[in-house]
Amino acid sequence: MSMQNRTQRTSEVPFFSPAAATGQRWKSRISRFCQAGFALGALSLTLQTAQAAPTASTALSTALQPSSLPAADAAFVDDLEKRTFNWFWETANPKNGLVPDRAPLPNGAASIASVGFGLTAYGIGVERNYITRQQAVDRTLTTLRFLASLPQNDHVAGAAGYKGFFYHFLDPNTGLRVADWSELSSIDTALLMGGVLFSQSYFDRDTPQEKEIRDIADHLYRRIDWTWMKAHGPWLSMGWMPPHTFLPSDWKGYNEGLIIYLQALGSPTHPLPAETWKAWTATYEGQWGDFQGHKMLNFAPMFGHQYSESWIDFRGVQDAWDRAHNVDYFQNGREAAYAQRAYAQANPGDWKDYGPNIWGLTACDGPGDAQQVYDGKKRHYLAYSARGAGRDYILDDGTIAPTAVGGSIAFAPEIALPALKEMRARYGDRIYNKYGFLDAFNPSFADQKSYWVDGQQLGIDQGPILLMLENWRSGLVWNTMKKNPYLRAGLERAGFEGGWMHTKTASSKPVGASL
Repeated sequence: MSMQNRTQRTSEVPFFSPAAATGQRWKSRISRFCQAGFALGALSLTLQTAQAAPTASTALSTALQPSSLPAADAAFVDDLEKRTFNWFWETANPKNGLVPDRAPLPNGAASIASVGFGLTAYGIGVERNYITRQQAVDRTLTTLRFLASLPQNDHVAGAAGYKGFFYHFLDPNTGLRVADWSELSSIDTALLMGGVLFSQSYFDRDTPQEKEIRDIADHLYRRIDWTWMKAHGPWLSMGWMPPHTFLPSDWKGYNEGLIIYLQALGSPTHPLPAETWKAWTATYEGQWGDFQGHKMLNFAPMFGHQYSESWIDFRGVQDAWDRAHNVDYFQNGREAAYAQRAYAQANPGDWKDYGPNIWGLTACDGPGDAQQVYDGKKRHYLAYSARGAGRDYILDDGTIAPTAVGGSIAFAPEIALPALKEMRARYGDRIYNKYGFLDAFNPSFADQKSYWVDGQQLGIDQGPILLMLENWRSGLVWNTMKKNPYLRAGLERAGFEGGWMHTKTASSKPVGASL
């Protein structure tokens, strides 16, 4: 997730310890991460662009289909999806529905982005028969009622948000801003709203409880003042700190911000002007180009290609920028997955185990800020960092994040599924526990006579695995969101055409609401 000068977070340091809280623990933009003087060259990491023979991805029509899986592969997919779902179902606070940023972590904070993924997970759980519809209704109502009840004001403490936006991290029990380093986050609010709007469209039955879900979801979305977050010119700011300071970075360039602008454009109460989308996409040009034989909008960590796409089906729908470049955002994510795989095969850093089925770089945990000798060379390793490989930059310390692959399975299942299977087979229970894949592992970092493995899962990494698995298997999340009138309005105002946009879908508009 984009990071406002996000400090490194290790699984070994308790969330509220002085060491963990040192500095600004914000989700920030990758551009800020690099521009802030992060001494990439001095880290002895893999920062050069590897030259590999061009490898074109196969046509989408040849992508692996769930219905064609052998029994063993189907069983693995079932197992991974259920375990990942259980992380959200079992780690959420049943009293208020808040989902942790990471677990296990005693006294850890809740993340509003995790809540957004969790709200979406509950519908998946119903369709997969992991839980009953009534269980999902009860948990969703508990969550939405709690969010709607939390105070919104501009005070430094004692609030959960302001102007409809929420603080990035909340106290898991009170729901209030967890500490004074937590920013009012535009991207994390948008990811929360992804789950809120999914709930609004999924729970469509004519019952009192499901009507209440739709009404509260409507209230939460409509009260967001997107125009207030437009602090610097036409773009949205990445966030705000009380009492009156907007973060200096804005949402520019191709990244996970697609979902923010689409939600802001679709708002019936505080919309951004339609021309905002054109102004935003005009900032893409420096990111368009070849990497590892794949032409695409580059964004080095895979999460930038996954977060918006977890909720929005971009297959065959194009804005003006896409039409001019003969691409769509789904195909762009597919090319990014293939490019990361090609980078791992080239393996310019000579990291252990990299290859066609061991790949995946994104923002994730790491071994820690440390140096070790590997393969006869002194290497510098990192804790939580925005690892990635693209034309924009390469940051690679040998740490593999399964979410980079799992969250890409809807883009390119024919390369993602073999990689997930290989990771599970090669590393076994060290990286795969009751909740699926642990956040990250590093075969090149010696740790107590073995290799380093994270001890936690993160909500923002579990989410793309779960949602994209289901999108590949059934299209559930995508198809549900197609029915949401607010999302559709945002897409239309942004100028998207083609594909499913030609088909009118049933509206989930609550009674009494108007667009």
